[in-house]
Amino acid sequence: MTTQQSAAPEPAPTSTLMAETPSRSRGWLIFLRDVVVIVLIAVLVSFLVKTFVIRSFYIPSGSMEDTLMVDDRIFVDELTPRFGAYERGDIVVFRDPGGWLPPSNRPERAPVVEAVDWVLSLVGLTAPDSDDHLVKRIIGLPGDHVVCCNDLGQITVNGVAIDETSYTKLPGGSPASADAFDVTVPEGSLWVLGDNRNRSKDSRYNTDQPGRGFVPVDNVVGRAFVVTWPFDRWGLLDFHHEVFAGVPDPEAESAGP
Repeated sequence: MTTQQSAAPEPAPTSTLMAETPSRSRGWLIFLRDVVVIVLIAVLVSFLVKTFVIRSFYIPSGSMEDTLMVDDRIFVDELTPRFGAYERGDIVVFRDPGGWLPPSNRPERAPVVEAVDWVLSLVGLTAPDSDDHLVKRIIGLPGDHVVCCNDLGQITVNGVAIDETSYTKLPGGSPASADAFDVTVPEGSLWVLGDNRNRSKDSRYNTDQPGRGFVPVDNVVGRAFVVTWPFDRWGLLDFHHEVFAGVPDPEAESAGP
């Protein structure tokens, strides 16, 4: 009885093996190309969002407590200055109008750290320029007559007293400002105060600067609208627009009866 042996498989032609190797290499190159393209698109989209829509900042001081705490991270809406108008009560981030902030003493960092921080800032993951900006609440819009204080220790805007107890941090019975002021906000400017009134170097304390304490609207980066970090403080910011609901337009006060 004879046993039929199966024929051994013939080796693949050398030409076939050579054809498969470039094909696999080409597949990896295509994959890497697609990954690079996706990453570049993601970076570009993040850059555009950070530049034109939303920007991240951190809070370096206690001037806005208890609304914003030190080291809070916030998102700022950059669309408002382009397509809308600010309202009294809005919390805004703005560039130093000049002389509001002391000279920066930030220590030099290694070039590698600076480079990484710069790249991350392009996509809004870091906020290296937070120390060059300020965050305050708008009390007076262009044309508003803002005075402090009336007999009850309240600020008046265009002749109407506002009750700020819902957001200011003040010792019991203290007036809305320890320093009196009587200003009319120029066109294209804002009058801003910190919620932690006794620890905020805001419009009141910069009247000796070139801008006389007013913030040019052009210096405003945008309106802060949400706390993003730490997670236990995540939430939308309250602008307390209802506090200013009874304030008339500037023209209404000047027109008289």
